[in-house]
Amino acid sequence: MTNVLILGAHGHIATLARQQLKADTDAHLTLFLRNAKRIKDADLHRETVVDGDAANVDQLVAAMKDQDVVYANLAGKNIEDQARSVVDAMHKAGLKRLIWISTLGIYDEVPGKFGQWNHEMLDGGYLEPYTAAAKVIEGSDLDYTIIRPAWLSNKDIVKYELTTRHEAFKGTEVSRKSIADLVTKIVAKPEQYVRESLGVDQPGTDGDKPSFY
Repeated sequence: MTNVLILGAHGHIATLARQQLKADTDAHLTLFLRNAKRIKDADLHRETVVDGDAANVDQLVAAMKDQDVVYANLAGKNIEDQARSVVDAMHKAGLKRLIWISTLGIYDEVPGKFGQWNHEMLDGGYLEPYTAAAKVIEGSDLDYTIIRPAWLSNKDIVKYELTTRHEAFKGTEVSRKSIADLVTKIVAKPEQYVRESLGVDQPGTDGDKPSFY
């Protein structure tokens, strides 16, 4: 049995990943979030809920006890500080395997008119902190996988393709269910995609911007 710590466990993708991990694996999940009362449906046989702040190293270290994989689905303007805290806590806890959700565009890897539109939408306070956070993760000695989703939809579909760190990003959008599926597959086989940064999009969604804009 794999023990998985989910940071930011109340987020949309994290919620979907949590459901799929319970359905497709035998993993035990530790759900770490601020205001833990928001999770009202915890399975006491498979899940432990922890109230904590992902920028607090001591709280992270305590939650990381006996864990095998850390899956971080964090957000906010302090995402770089959270990345530093996660790396520091994993070192102190003796953990190596990290799945980190980021965003497209952190390497200026999105080509063409969509890349220009993406910068117009995300520059000026959103893209910069995620870029800095990814540099913290990549500068560590952790066995990380960074996931860079395209623009996210709530479509009931699991269909995606991957690009690597040095490849041009493909597509404009992807479903949250697809990202949850990728997270679940990595948890099930944590030896794959180690120290890789993966762009994720739905095939056939190329264009100047996502279909819902």
